[in-house]
Amino acid sequence: MPKTPIGFCLAMTAILTTWGARGNDWPEWRGEGRLGVWNETGLLERFPSDGLKVKWRVPVGAGYGGPAVAAGRVFVTDWRRTEGSDGIERVLALDEESGKTLWEHEWSISTRGLQPVYANGPRATPTVDGDRVYVLGSTGKLFCLRSADGGVVWSRDYVADFAAEVPPWGMVGAPLVDGERLLLLVGGEPDALAMALDKNTGKEVWRALPTVTQPGYAPPFMVTAGGTQQLIIWSPEAIRSLEPASGRVNWEFPYKVDMGQTISTPIVDGNRLLVSSASHGSTLILLEEKAPKARIVWQGKSTSKADVEGIHAFLSTPFFDGDYVYGVGGIGHLRCLDAATGKELWKTAEPSEDARIANAFLVKNGDRYFISNDRGELILARLSPTGYDEIDRTELIEPTNSNGLRARRERGAVNWVHPAYANGHIVIRNDNEIVRASLLAK
Repeated sequence: MPKTPIGFCLAMTAILTTWGARGNDWPEWRGEGRLGVWNETGLLERFPSDGLKVKWRVPVGAGYGGPAVAAGRVFVTDWRRTEGSDGIERVLALDEESGKTLWEHEWSISTRGLQPVYANGPRATPTVDGDRVYVLGSTGKLFCLRSADGGVVWSRDYVADFAAEVPPWGMVGAPLVDGERLLLLVGGEPDALAMALDKNTGKEVWRALPTVTQPGYAPPFMVTAGGTQQLIIWSPEAIRSLEPASGRVNWEFPYKVDMGQTISTPIVDGNRLLVSSASHGSTLILLEEKAPKARIVWQGKSTSKADVEGIHAFLSTPFFDGDYVYGVGGIGHLRCLDAATGKELWKTAEPSEDARIANAFLVKNGDRYFISNDRGELILARLSPTGYDEIDRTELIEPTNSNGLRARRERGAVNWVHPAYANGHIVIRNDNEIVRASLLAK
């Protein structure tokens, strides 16, 4: 067998080392695979006493949509009011290292029909797929743009094209790429609660499920179980598994949710799937191993948004960690459940506040969690069945959105934006600016 030249080996080692040093991108909602996991190493153990080192700050307008980071670019959406309920929504592409604006694309909207106090810009995180970025506005305008220059490849309008009605808190379900398909939560008619478009052309591939009330807000989510991929669609009346290629229903369970508030993303660990709402708590579903079928293992019994039992997730998505589930409920308490039974083991308001709709987003990194709360703080903590162990916390970004909560929140405003963790840094925005700060050990 011929020997591989030493020079070639050294060159490949350098390439792989450089590749590894680049770290991980954050190309969509909750990162790669929508799992809320950040696998980078070489990160700090505690925060600097004078705060994180900020690499750049860039002014932006209002919005709830978190940033996406891919291929050296940061993609973020915002909006500005022009007159009355009319305004301009926009997506910006920034250079990841410098914050320089590379391009922008904007479109006109009217916020009439949205809850006025929350009519504050786009909600969905952009979805980056190779040389394309998919952007969904708050009123259902969908764009496929070239990530290099922002040129429009194609666009669709949920209302005009699919007869959808914009729900009270806007369109939130970030598009999901699956091979050549773009999977969407639309709420269209007829029978277009969920849809698949050709990701290259925007042409309809399939539509599925009647829109009984409204589409809800939980983004499409993909799992692999039962020997196949399954598309999970959670709407205000049911949790369902669809065949991604056709939209055919594999299984479904009724799951009534008040006010259409399916917000947190379903989570999966092996063959366990969990959904959680503020009004009906959590439900654990066991996915069969040999066929796309499922059964309910346990369900929360309380219908109180006061979190009297278990995790009643509101804005934050819970997290599987081995035999346990951690999550923040509708009054700000972080709780730990036994995944097998749903039994609550402990709760604490330390990462957030003991207040209605207080929130904190969990992202796992090794044996610890980065927790960004709506007070604008970033926390490092370890979570275990024995309790909450905070390592450190730091001020990260100013909360700027009162959302009608000013009188009952300690800081008078909140930040409800999920940050991106990419290439050794955190990228987060409020209604005034987007910030990139280092989390590297050196």
